[in-house]
Amino acid sequence: MRIKKGDSVVVIAGKDKGKKGKVLQVIPKNNKVIVEGVNIITKHQKPTGQNQQGGIIKREAAIDASNVMYFEKKADQGVRIGFKFLENGDKVRVSKKTGEVID
Repeated sequence: MRIKKGDSVVVIAGKDKGKKGKVLQVIPKNNKVIVEGVNIITKHQKPTGQNQQGGIIKREAAIDASNVMYFEKKADQGVRIGFKFLENGDKVRVSKKTGEVID
């Protein structure tokens, strides 16, 4: 996947369009990501165990990876990501807008 855990992303489609956040989890099997502060759902949770509290909990739900774009601070907008091989054979992610290596 082009998006990794810890990346800053901007939502480009859906009810949270325009929101920015950090990727908390990547689910490559379903091509989904969980972004901090985006796609908040209300979950009714039963108490489990002796010390666990039940009740209504707000948490982030998964959003499709195609609906987010890597956010580059230098360009101050979402950018597309490509791949490039370095001379030593390493494969790195590259910003399509600026051409800079991301990681």
